[in-house]
Amino acid sequence: MSSENGRTDGRAEGAPPEQLALIRESVRKAEVPRAKPRTWRGAALAKELPVARVLVDKGVLHLDRYFDYAVPEELDADAQPGVRVRVRFGAGRHRVREGRREGGGLIDGFLVERLAESDYSGPLAALAQVVSPERVLSEELLGLARAVADRYAGSLADVLQLAVPPRSARAEQRPSPEPLPPPAMPEAASWARYERGAAFLESLASGGAPRAVWNALPGPEWSDELARAVAATLVSGRGALVVLPDGRAVARVDAALTALLGEGRHAVLTADAGPEKRYREWLAVRRGAVRAVIGTRAAMFAPVQDLGLVAIWDDGDDSHSEQHAPQPHAREVLLLRAALDKCAFLLGSWSCTVEAAQLVESGWARPLVAGREQVRGAAPLVRTVGDADLARDEAARAARLPTLAWQAVREGLRQGPVLVQVPRRGYVPRMACANCRAPARCRHCSGPLEGQESGAALRCGWCGRDESGWHCPECGGFRLRAQIVGARRTAEELGRAFPAVPVRTSGREHVLDTVPGAPALVVSTPGAEPVAEGGYAAALLLDGWAMLGRPDLRAGEDALRRWLAAAALVRPQGAGGTVVVVAEPTLRPVQALVRWDPVGHAVRELAERAELGFPPVSRMAAVSGDGEAVAEFLRTAELPREAEVLGPVPLPVTAAGRPRRVGAPPPGEHWERALVRVPPGRGAALASALKAAQAARMARGAAEALVRVRIDPPDIG
Repeated sequence: MSSENGRTDGRAEGAPPEQLALIRESVRKAEVPRAKPRTWRGAALAKELPVARVLVDKGVLHLDRYFDYAVPEELDADAQPGVRVRVRFGAGRHRVREGRREGGGLIDGFLVERLAESDYSGPLAALAQVVSPERVLSEELLGLARAVADRYAGSLADVLQLAVPPRSARAEQRPSPEPLPPPAMPEAASWARYERGAAFLESLASGGAPRAVWNALPGPEWSDELARAVAATLVSGRGALVVLPDGRAVARVDAALTALLGEGRHAVLTADAGPEKRYREWLAVRRGAVRAVIGTRAAMFAPVQDLGLVAIWDDGDDSHSEQHAPQPHAREVLLLRAALDKCAFLLGSWSCTVEAAQLVESGWARPLVAGREQVRGAAPLVRTVGDADLARDEAARAARLPTLAWQAVREGLRQGPVLVQVPRRGYVPRMACANCRAPARCRHCSGPLEGQESGAALRCGWCGRDESGWHCPECGGFRLRAQIVGARRTAEELGRAFPAVPVRTSGREHVLDTVPGAPALVVSTPGAEPVAEGGYAAALLLDGWAMLGRPDLRAGEDALRRWLAAAALVRPQGAGGTVVVVAEPTLRPVQALVRWDPVGHAVRELAERAELGFPPVSRMAAVSGDGEAVAEFLRTAELPREAEVLGPVPLPVTAAGRPRRVGAPPPGEHWERALVRVPPGRGAALASALKAAQAARMARGAAEALVRVRIDPPDIG
């Protein structure tokens, strides 16, 4: 070892002079107590507004409030209202050191505001970390989230999980583009077909806040009309938000907006975009770089600055109802936004829900409709086949399709593609007695018997056992018929009947977006109908009784909505477009389809709901769970004096191995459901009472049996 290497002189062995200088500097700085990110013990507090009010990410009702934390001086600059933070949660009062509360687990949250002092008398824990200086939670978004949580008896943290997408650091580091100047006023174009269409656009462009329920004419023009409403709003220097039921509808409006305004004018918010791209688009909206937003139901909370228009297309679609707590509906959220931001509101659809009719009946919104001559010129010819026709039709007794349907298919295929809508996917989901039509049930578990694609014996849809010797317990018959035939079986039958024609299917497994205008048979389940080039030449709406016969309050409304959505893709009657619906022609939804009068159907439904006291005239909540737990919950809840409890009644048991619907009981468990109804104006009191009762149960601990509360349940019957 050389003498140079052997010398230490009080220095670190082998350390070069540069490293020694760094060590000395570190020791010098360490003389002042440094902040520790986990507890910030010994760190100085911020000189101004040293208290941070934080919403912690705990989606439990009994913790649905703000918590105060101390702000260390080193976090003072970044700890601004609206940023994401991490805090220690769960420390007890006894864990105090040097005036700071310690312990607890790290949890995410949002900094809501900075205060000079806290209402809490004890020692405060310090903010552990500012995750990002990006201010993602504005006052407007916080106010909207609180309003939604109160309306649906949920927690603010749960709503913000829906409203603010997960963070992507890479997306935050990218700057958003510069905002573009307002575009030129678009032409009214196809809006001129409506009685007040051009006036609606002019009001949007001049900064007005019109509110309208739009009954769109059949055809593909609806996406362009929505795009023109957005463009007219941008002309006034304000923002616009459009919520659509699915990605296919988003793609059509996206293409229409791009063709009308060019690139960079709007953002698309869908789950299919991926977390980073979606967050980048969301940040561009939050920063004010983009003023127009289209997307699926998650976009209902998009932080559009200076909001001028909120719009929703096809509000009756199930996709608009959020599946995560507190399960808000996009229509109701946009109604809240229209009221809070005092902006325009547009609800559009080919059909008309009872809620939309109520908005017009109450005077809150104005109807935006076309004259009857315009409707007749745009709609296809609708023909019906009822039970009496089927009884006289030899072809209908030998096969599934009546003669009228076969003729419509044959004539339509000469002109272009033909759409066939069936209410179920798959092969033969349900079987019934051919004589009395009693459902075929399994002898072991009473589950529904299903036909197999291979033509083998029947199989139970619940327990999976084969059934070879079935006979009807009602009439003693041995012959079976398909109760509801699926899309694949229908495609197979039509393929045999028209061997030279290609057959395409569109359903849950594979949804087609578009099909060519060449002759073809397109078999689709409701909601999965592709758009045909130039429109369909004809459409068959099969097994209408299967949709109308559902034991639900909305069965007729929903069946009409699905029929109209399919029929709207067919060419006008003047171009030879024909729709054949296999359903009893005397029923109200069928008559509304024949006349193409969804508004009249909705108005009559609304009058009946008002007479019976059902939503939307009243407000309703569903309470479900174990029978004893539901009864105890309703006894302890301080319901409004006007509240009326309906039930409880048993819920269908979810079979093991079968798909479980959202809100359904766990497999094998026997649950009950009670409906709580209050008159108009008492919905807020009902939600508050149910939320307080649920919070009290949660505070008592995990021993309590599970009880689910849902405001405005979609399924009532």
